[in-house]
Amino acid sequence: MTSVQDLLSLLILEKINETEFNGVSKTIGGPNVFGGQVLAQAINAACRTITNKRVLHSMHAYFLEAGNLNIPITYNVSKVRDGGSFSVRRVTAHQKETTIFILSASFHKKEDGYNHQVQMASGLKQPEDLLSWTDILHQFGDFLPKSLKAFFSINQPVEFKPVEIFNPLDRKDLPSFSHVWFKLKGDASGLDLATKQQILTYISDYNILVSALNPHASTAHWGNTQTASLDHSMWYFRDFDFDDWLLYDMESPNASNARGFARGNIFTRDGKLVASVAQEGLMRPIK
Repeated sequence: MTSVQDLLSLLILEKINETEFNGVSKTIGGPNVFGGQVLAQAINAACRTITNKRVLHSMHAYFLEAGNLNIPITYNVSKVRDGGSFSVRRVTAHQKETTIFILSASFHKKEDGYNHQVQMASGLKQPEDLLSWTDILHQFGDFLPKSLKAFFSINQPVEFKPVEIFNPLDRKDLPSFSHVWFKLKGDASGLDLATKQQILTYISDYNILVSALNPHASTAHWGNTQTASLDHSMWYFRDFDFDDWLLYDMESPNASNARGFARGNIFTRDGKLVASVAQEGLMRPIK
């Protein structure tokens, strides 16, 4: 995938009936289906059953089994509730007879109310002053670990520019946070809010566990640690556009029992808080 159009063709599912949809998969470099893809496709399925113009405000999901890239994924939607203000959907994803994923999503009618938000970090380098993953590959590819070089070599529909860049060969523990600017490749104008939320959900599964692995970087890395998303939650606050860079501000409060917990906030460049994310992932040392 090289552009937002490729991403949209992946996220918009084939309709089987009113509550059942089929999706295909594209690799982002790993051997299994990318968690962000399943999250976004499940949200697409849930949104297709909302007919009262309510807007997605939260979702909570569990990854149960690794997805097979070569088998279509079927998403079944249960209409749990359509109340006076909120609608709730439950989505179950299957590959053949195996349930690989479950998600609950809540939709809210538009209402006026109080308004406040946390402030975006100040003093960060702007994306124009930073190297992208593509730039890092071209400039330092010969010095990158094999697994990281292979990952950066995969075409992505999103351009990422990390604020903090650390030498992967310099084995030392790092701060438990990270900041990454991101922007879609291609023309992303004219997208409706539901579609933008699905794309943002897809992107939210990139990078977030890095902040949980950072404090152990002197001994742990992607080559000697088994990692996988276990659960993922997201809250959507405000409308936004993909016509400029957005900032993913991530931190990890805890790692224990072979699991790492991370959370993040996504801001527009001018500081508007768009969404918040929380994820716990497997971080199992390979013996």
